[in-house]
Amino acid sequence: MAIEVKFTMAPGCEDLTPAKAHPDDAAFDLRSRVDLILEPGKAAIVPTGLFLELPVGYEAQVRPRSGLAAKHYITVLNSPGTVDAGYRGEVGSILFNAGEQPFEIHRGDRISQMVIAALPDVTMTLVDKLSDTQRGAGGFGSTGKK
Repeated sequence: MAIEVKFTMAPGCEDLTPAKAHPDDAAFDLRSRVDLILEPGKAAIVPTGLFLELPVGYEAQVRPRSGLAAKHYITVLNSPGTVDAGYRGEVGSILFNAGEQPFEIHRGDRISQMVIAALPDVTMTLVDKLSDTQRGAGGFGSTGKK
């Protein structure tokens, strides 16, 4: 069953409407509405011109594009970035240049991708003790893998 996600675009940004490259893709491509140069080791919030109205119980996840990451070391810094159902501001992509060369972004470039995801109805319950597991509190490299 399809869900309806309402959106508007900033004035003059109708050509930047999010779209899937292929009908069976999981994500919608997001495009930059500005020109900028992202210097090595720096991050910038890149505006997309997109404003969303997500249904309650859903989020939009802003993720890196694999080609930009693999070829140019450009990623989404807070990946995945979350857009909550109550947010009505412009969707931006916090891009980070992990490479050694400046990266040029032009208006209309596909800079990130957006997945619409359903959220489970969750109740947090405070308890005195958690159940035991084989793993326990081991984490952050506790399996010995380097």
